[in-house]
Amino acid sequence: MTALPTCRFVVRVGAAALFTSTLASMASSQSPARAGINYDESHVAPYTLPDPLVRTDGTPVRTAEQWLRDRRPELFALFEREVYGKVPPAPPGQWFETRSVDQHALGGIATRKEVRVHFERGRAEPYMDVLLYVPNEPRAPAPVFLALTYGNHTITRDTAVSVSPHFLRDHPLPDSAHGQVRRGEWRDRWPIETIVSRGYALAGVYVGDLDPDARDAIAHGIRPHYFVPGQAGPLPDQWGALASWGWGLSRALDYLEHDADVDARRVALMGHSRTGKSALWAAARDTRFAMVVANESGTGGAKLSRRNFGETVAEINRGFPFWFARNFHKYDGREHDLPVDQHELIALIAPRPVYVAVAADDLWGDPRGSFLAAKAAEPVFALLGAPSKLPAEMPAVNQSTLDGSIGFHLRPGTHDVTDYDWEQFLAFADRHLRR
Repeated sequence: MTALPTCRFVVRVGAAALFTSTLASMASSQSPARAGINYDESHVAPYTLPDPLVRTDGTPVRTAEQWLRDRRPELFALFEREVYGKVPPAPPGQWFETRSVDQHALGGIATRKEVRVHFERGRAEPYMDVLLYVPNEPRAPAPVFLALTYGNHTITRDTAVSVSPHFLRDHPLPDSAHGQVRRGEWRDRWPIETIVSRGYALAGVYVGDLDPDARDAIAHGIRPHYFVPGQAGPLPDQWGALASWGWGLSRALDYLEHDADVDARRVALMGHSRTGKSALWAAARDTRFAMVVANESGTGGAKLSRRNFGETVAEINRGFPFWFARNFHKYDGREHDLPVDQHELIALIAPRPVYVAVAADDLWGDPRGSFLAAKAAEPVFALLGAPSKLPAEMPAVNQSTLDGSIGFHLRPGTHDVTDYDWEQFLAFADRHLRR
């Protein structure tokens, strides 16, 4: 393979930055007016990104072999230790229990399954439930979109979908109200019929089956099951909630490898916001995932940490101190001291396809910072024979980039998942997951 020239990642942004006037004028509930948070492109200070193709000792990486043998393990170890935290291997006692099957779901176009993944043989806990919709036509094993949910029953009004006991634990209601959970609360983000009609299966896992999304909820999650005797909490380099959710995505893939109705070699992770962060890290950790979609994943996801625009490392650690490894807190207000940045997380997924989506009103998530991270990952994809075709500058709204190994779009609106987003995700998947 032809060696690539070493690239310098020095970024200077001033008042003439190529930020669209639409973006510059917008503010939203996702962009809180908090002291120290910058939303002015002219106030973004110069920063230097670490070069993904230069090792920590200064040795340039010029071949795919050098990347795979030397640089990728080095970068992965840095992210694992300093950002997300180490996770245990797959549990040896893991087993799968099919709890329900309906071959006539969604008006007959899908087969719905609910499968419980037990992590330890002979014990009721811990476990997680996988909700799976598989297209009935065509009959060939289907590619899959796999995602974390805020309750599997919240993505559909299908009344046969179970409400997780973990959800009821995390959202306590009077006993008389258990039948009144808000079924289908997030269904607008999940066009299940469209996904299935396009030939894709959809699998969902509730985050609370792995780790409740709350500051004080570690006692109810899976992490304590893997502490050594006498351990009261994660060590500084051990998993936070984002890593535990990503670990669960890998356990869901373990199940999908045993289901003949789906093709486990063609599983795309899709994550929005906090679950987009987990999806990126899960794809970096587990090379079995064929593709990943990160929608508005922000800080700790696709957004550059060194760019002082929108949410900062200190801000995310203040608001969600349980998401990352404790080591990540060392970089509050010291992003320039991080040994890695998020373009290198995207690079860890290469040469597998990555789609990054952002919204114009979501200034808290720094849309331009996510585009720049994707651009800065391009040299690694090119080195591995999977070139990206992103434009030189961030595209205007509703102009998606679907060709190449890194896809991208900026849509109008706020922090959400829309039908437009899914149209692009499915079109990108058609290019990469179809046989």
